[in-house]
Amino acid sequence: MEIRVLKYFLAVAREENISRAAEILHITQPTLSRQISQLEKELGTRLFERGRRLRLTDAGVMLKRRAEEVTELVDKIEVEFAGAEEMAGKISIGEGALKSSAILMDAMIKFRESYPQVQYEIYSNTSDYIKERLDKGLCDFGLLLEPVDIEKYDFIRFPEKERWGLFMRKDHPLSEKEVIRRKDLEHIPLITPSRLSVQREIANWLGKDQDLNIFSTCNIITNAQITVDSGQICFLTIEGAMDRFQREELVFRPLCPALELTSVLVWKKYQPLSRTAERFVRVVKDLLEKQEIKS
Repeated sequence: MEIRVLKYFLAVAREENISRAAEILHITQPTLSRQISQLEKELGTRLFERGRRLRLTDAGVMLKRRAEEVTELVDKIEVEFAGAEEMAGKISIGEGALKSSAILMDAMIKFRESYPQVQYEIYSNTSDYIKERLDKGLCDFGLLLEPVDIEKYDFIRFPEKERWGLFMRKDHPLSEKEVIRRKDLEHIPLITPSRLSVQREIANWLGKDQDLNIFSTCNIITNAQITVDSGQICFLTIEGAMDRFQREELVFRPLCPALELTSVLVWKKYQPLSRTAERFVRVVKDLLEKQEIKS
């Protein structure tokens, strides 16, 4: 199976039309139709439901996901080796909404000042998604909130503390408090992160004699924000998650006693980094060392 044919398939899946896809690919419609038919024959299954618009079959959906991963990885390899003789290419980073993102951005800016040919790809998502991209070689680095299993990763732990608290509307009764204590959470409908390891940290903070009134769990704060806007429900989250969604009617109140977690910048163990990514690690470490000396 050729990479070229996978790219043809992805173009047809995106356009849902052979003619439009052929035009974009600068090949003839019969040639593209023949390539798709041969691909279906090779895989022994239909990839499209034919009609006025081409619809992916279940097998087509599966292939689309894999083809996107394969072509993205090939593009990444080409970029890395194109810049092998100079400090160039792309550095791909997966990260969530964390306070530590500011430190990472400082390192990125500093690095690019020295190596202006470098570009970045940023993927914002959950830790599980970022780890999946790391494991498949689609991301060079991931900035992850602990606790996280780092056995198969090399890592740099960031000093910034990720403080937990409640994200709520300004007119919510609890917004009048400076801090949120355990007893304040009784009977309050909450949205909490879906990661089990994080839920365990919250449970340890609460103690075994108290349960939360969980309205729902959520993997991305932007999804939860719509519910929080209703005014009745609060989101139990880290302060950094709120920084990107500051609005006048929304406030954050920290937990007391404080619940604070750290974050780590990770990359795959036993897998050589590109020369550019290797140098980037050094810049991050140097930046953190200088910050430690100043403090």
